[in-house]
Amino acid sequence: MTPAQKLAAKRKTAHRSFRLIVEPEEGEQFGIRIEETNGDPNRVLGIAARIRPDQLRRLTDPLIAALRSSGHQPSILTPSRKAPLLLDEQAGVRLALATRAIEQVNKTSRAHAILEGLASMSDEEILYWWAKTTNPTSGSRALRALRIMLADDGRTGITS
Repeated sequence: MTPAQKLAAKRKTAHRSFRLIVEPEEGEQFGIRIEETNGDPNRVLGIAARIRPDQLRRLTDPLIAALRSSGHQPSILTPSRKAPLLLDEQAGVRLALATRAIEQVNKTSRAHAILEGLASMSDEEILYWWAKTTNPTSGSRALRALRIMLADDGRTGITS
């Protein structure tokens, strides 16, 4: 195999992915840490999002969708789980973006509208918003814009 072929093969296999780490709490409660990798499950690029135990109920649908689209059964996620669960890029980005988007939203109806809006987006739209919201300089403004776009509650003063 030539060096160019080796490089091409490496590019095909090395792509961004995510992994879920169960963070046990008291009793049967647990949180989840979503880590971004460069395709190698042992090389973590950073923490993409955290799901606290009190947020888990609100994020059940996106979490189950991410597990299923990555080939896992939802029942595999338990408080005693030690090994990380690997998610493909699209599933990981969707789950991490959903987690970040509703993190500071208190109204259940608004959080539900945001999650529905994210679920209806195409993969390209999700990747676009992921890139915008993870930008170190403008990410918080982009996250606010995403929340307003998906579930404006009338307090922003923005009218169409």
